[in-house]
Amino acid sequence: MSTAAAPSDTRTAPHSRLRRAVPGAALALAVAAVATVVGRVIPVLGAPVAAVLLGAALATALRPARRWPGTATGFALTGGVALQVAVVLLGSQLSLGQAWAVGRSSIPVMFGTMAVCFGAAALFGKWLGIESTLRTLLGVGTAICGASAIAAVTPVLRPKPSTVAYALSTVFVFNVAAVLTFPWLGHMLDMGQHAFGVFAGTAVNDTSSVVAAAVTYGDEATRTAVVVKLTRALMIVPVVLVLAYVVARRRPTTADAPRPRAIKLVPWFLVGFVALAGLNSIVPFPADLRSTLGLASTLLITWALAAIGLSTDLSALRRTGWTPLLFGGLLWITVSASSLGIQALTTGLH
Repeated sequence: MSTAAAPSDTRTAPHSRLRRAVPGAALALAVAAVATVVGRVIPVLGAPVAAVLLGAALATALRPARRWPGTATGFALTGGVALQVAVVLLGSQLSLGQAWAVGRSSIPVMFGTMAVCFGAAALFGKWLGIESTLRTLLGVGTAICGASAIAAVTPVLRPKPSTVAYALSTVFVFNVAAVLTFPWLGHMLDMGQHAFGVFAGTAVNDTSSVVAAAVTYGDEATRTAVVVKLTRALMIVPVVLVLAYVVARRRPTTADAPRPRAIKLVPWFLVGFVALAGLNSIVPFPADLRSTLGLASTLLITWALAAIGLSTDLSALRRTGWTPLLFGGLLWITVSASSLGIQALTTGLH
């Protein structure tokens, strides 16, 4: 009798897990809804960062994972699946045509700043003793596109929620610093519209902050900055592939669990991301559809980050201290200086 019951238990296990996930997913969705409103009121903050901050605050006040143990399942499921689907939808915002439209003058700046950032992350990270996963999250977030890049690599690295929260908060701090200082710096250096757009697009992370920094400088600067920023996001693809390979190489191999083949290291959500970006390159999506898919991606990222925030142990953040914030600041200054320096050497700042 027990043998006959086993298949039924196996079949119903996923459904049981989904039922257990509902309370946690619903709580994260409620936090995400509030964060979306906050993000609209304070655009420079943005809904994703607001979600992780609100979730972390609520986790500290209520400790939902301890008070209602079932919510942990919902937080884990939402923080994983919603992020992966969101990354797929991000592909709808990109096309190879956009990348080419940026022009040759900005491509050396983009690749140069990313190379400098990854090198600085390795150097400063070891010097300051930053834990490797946090070092990688901050390096990727600063080099590529902030919260979106951190969201893309999270399913591969599987960091602790507190590590993700710290990385997002650090990137946000320097996004705000860029919004406040970059227009002033651009005028002080007498930068042209295109040059400032390239500067903002390569040295500011999240799209909302890129727009906020560039919009006060001029329309051409804003258009250039957004295109550069979206083109930078294409670098998510090789970065995730490299990280997936590195993570797989570090796993112990045995006769029962051999190292997987290279094709199996490619995450499914990255395939979806590339497929949507490729389709948008061949048959450009209508503006309304692209806007809808972009909004859906932002909402899913916000939902997932709310779940991550709700899983955060702020005491772990306090134990981490201020050193990662110093690390993030050093990366931000390095990327900003390299963006200006490469432009000055290649095309000038006017």
